[in-house]
Amino acid sequence: MPARTLIVWGCSSGAGKSLLATALCRWAANAGYEVAPYKAQNMSNNARVVPLPNDGSDGGEGFGEIGSAQYFQALAARVRPTVDMNPVLLKPEADTRSQVVLNGRVARELAEVPWRERSHHLAQAARAGFERLHAAHELLIVEGAGSPAEINLADHDFVNLGVARWAQACGPTQALLVSDIDRGGAFAHLHGTWALMPDDLRPLLSGWVLNKFRGDATLLAPGPALLQARTGVPLLGVLPLLRHHGLPEEDGLYGVEPARGGASDALRIAILAGPHISNLDEFLPLSQLPGVRLVWARERAHAEDADWLILPGSKQASGDGAWLRAQGLDTLVQAHAAAGKPVLGICGGLQLLGQTLADPEGLDGVPHAGQAGLGLLPLHTHYQAPKRLRTGRLTLAGLHGPWAGLNGVATEGYEIRCGRTEGLPQATPVAWADDGHPIGWQQGSALGLYAHGLLEQPAFLRALFGAQVPLLDTALDRLADALEAAVGRPGLIRLMGC
Repeated sequence: MPARTLIVWGCSSGAGKSLLATALCRWAANAGYEVAPYKAQNMSNNARVVPLPNDGSDGGEGFGEIGSAQYFQALAARVRPTVDMNPVLLKPEADTRSQVVLNGRVARELAEVPWRERSHHLAQAARAGFERLHAAHELLIVEGAGSPAEINLADHDFVNLGVARWAQACGPTQALLVSDIDRGGAFAHLHGTWALMPDDLRPLLSGWVLNKFRGDATLLAPGPALLQARTGVPLLGVLPLLRHHGLPEEDGLYGVEPARGGASDALRIAILAGPHISNLDEFLPLSQLPGVRLVWARERAHAEDADWLILPGSKQASGDGAWLRAQGLDTLVQAHAAAGKPVLGICGGLQLLGQTLADPEGLDGVPHAGQAGLGLLPLHTHYQAPKRLRTGRLTLAGLHGPWAGLNGVATEGYEIRCGRTEGLPQATPVAWADDGHPIGWQQGSALGLYAHGLLEQPAFLRALFGAQVPLLDTALDRLADALEAAVGRPGLIRLMGC
């Protein structure tokens, strides 16, 4: 039987494409299908490191990066994540500028090329990745981007329209269209998207999915029947609003509340959420820990009563450093550390905890000869290409004070950075990558670590908090169960047959 493709389109960004694609991947894997995810182009500063299909002889250490959504979809499908699953990743650096990651590696020469001119080049790489995956798997679950009905972009839209045509050329193909009913206007969104789609692709639509539904289901009638009468496309299922599904969000601060969870006597952890925050998905487990109140702090008042402060990864550390100073958060962090309270910096956060940062080529954003850090760690950071991309085990030793429990903990993480950090004479490393490279330093109660993903590791959480969170695999299975309850097993089997 030829390989099949099931496409998940959305009426808009945030409609639920990533969640639905992830649920389909896990349901298909549980049902015995040999399945893999694919998204031609993603735009996100949430990225994960995966092995490249080479020996690293080009100097890139054998690793590349893809969007976090496709990484977790691969885990849902129970296959190893690869760069083919997300050949093009755009990482926003400003409102009108993004870093271009092509086949896992930064393509600096493409960042300055206007979008319409570079799309053909990107499409070629994306199609090659799609065809390799299609040849290697029984079923592909494809996630679209934005909407397939952006008529101003249609001539260059390889992410939705191009992929659909590649899929048709390779084998049986169907598509779903998901709408966020919690926002209102769902039926208009579905009908309008259907009406604006190209004539040759409209027949691929085999069902609507209403996402984030709450309330009285009887009030949906006669909407689904009227919509089917106008379009010929049936309502496939209605997914409930899953507030705490246990999976990282594609973007956003987990519901956008200033705080989540925990009683008034809970441990209060504030993440200083600057405008260039990246890899924020790694903090999801903190919001699930018992006895923890997590705050995404965007102004000083949100962080003043915190027990812990965390400086997260940043796509532009110098920009977030300026933001910290403008908000008065720099002095708050310094006072917090002076009081002996825990301060944790991860990647860009580590760099900001140091003495100075220098980026003469603008690899981390806007070029600058030097900028002062917060002065809590005896470190100097300078930026240079290529990115350091690695996954592997960490060695932790020599930590003291609030971090002493981490000594000897066996854990894994990933690095994704251009910054090269040097310790001043008084600096003593406390963490090393598996290649012997120092990637962590402590001074007083301030700890900086270059490794992402540590807060997702059960051993790391137990050492710090004496607790753990539900396993990711459990969350994925629950998501698949919610999908089956909404659509029904027969309907899902028909979809998988494409």
